[in-house]
Amino acid sequence: MEMLRRSSVFAAEVMDVFDRSPTDKELVSQAKALCRDYIHSRLNRAGIGWTKPDHGLSASGGSALGDTSSVILWLGDELEYLRPNIYRNVAKQLNITVASESIVSDAFLAVAAEIFSTGPLAKHTITCVTWGKVVSLYAVAGALAVDCVRHGHPAMVHTIVDCMGEFVRKSLIPWLKRRGGWVDVTKCVINTDPSFRAHWLVSAASTCGQYLKAVVFYLLREK
Repeated sequence: MEMLRRSSVFAAEVMDVFDRSPTDKELVSQAKALCRDYIHSRLNRAGIGWTKPDHGLSASGGSALGDTSSVILWLGDELEYLRPNIYRNVAKQLNITVASESIVSDAFLAVAAEIFSTGPLAKHTITCVTWGKVVSLYAVAGALAVDCVRHGHPAMVHTIVDCMGEFVRKSLIPWLKRRGGWVDVTKCVINTDPSFRAHWLVSAASTCGQYLKAVVFYLLREK
C-alpha cells in the first residue's frame, strides 16, 4: 500500500510539472535557448563555425523545447525561402556597424518593436503578436548573427541572444503565457493545407520586410 501511495504522489508531482504554466524566468530562458539554437543552425548553414554554450535546450526545457526549436527552424526555413533578401545582409540594410554592442542591441530591439507594432502610431507599443512575427524575429536574429561573425565579431552573438531575452521579458511574456508557452508554436504545423501555410508565411514575411524598411529610415533619421 505504501508503494502504491508513493507512486500516486510521484505521478501527481509529474503531472503538476506538465500542467502548470511556465514562469516568466522559464519563458525568457527558453527564448534565449531557442535563439542560440536558431543562430547555431544559421551559422552552420553559412559555413561558419561557432561553439554553442552548454546551457542550451536540454537545460531549458528538454525534449519538448527541442521539438519547439525544430518547428521554429522549419518555419524559419520557409520564411527565408519566400523572402530571402529580407534575411540577408541585415546589418547593411540597417546601415549599422556590428563592432559596437550598443548599436547592435539598439538596432535589434528597434526592429523587434517595429515587427510587433501595427504602424507608425503604434511605435514602441506591442499591439499585435503572432507566431509568424515571432519566427520573423528569430530569422532576423539569425541573419544579424551571421553578419556579426562574418565581420569578425562573434561575441555579438551573445549580445543578440541577450536582446532576444530582454524583448521577450518586456513584451511577449503575457502573450506566451496565454498560449501556454513556447510549445504552442508546434500547432502551426498541424494544419496540412498548403494554401493555409503559404498564406500564413507570406503574410509574416511581408510584414517583416515592411518593418525592416521602416527601421532603416528610422535609424538613418536618428543619426
